[in-house]
Amino acid sequence: MNKKPLKVTILDKEYLITCEAEELDSLHTAINFLNTKVAETKKNGSVIGSERIAVMTALNIANEMLEHKKENQDKKFKIDTTLNRLQNKINDALDIEKQLDYG
Repeated sequence: MNKKPLKVTILDKEYLITCEAEELDSLHTAINFLNTKVAETKKNGSVIGSERIAVMTALNIANEMLEHKKENQDKKFKIDTTLNRLQNKINDALDIEKQLDYG
């Protein structure tokens, strides 16, 4: 555990963040992502003030995350359903084969 203090800039303000050395790349990726989203919110121009921009950006990110989570759950459900259906078909085919072998 080698925590290092790191100065980062988010929403035109500097913050001092301590971070594990192995997490630096993900931290930089997260900061770049956040700054991009903040810039998008500012560009839309409907929100004024740093605090409001931060809150609106957080809401947008949370909404995107929840949409992706729901999409992944829907995909997982479809995959599980398909796998169950295929397993049932395989089981039925094996039962028929067993019946033919003993018939």
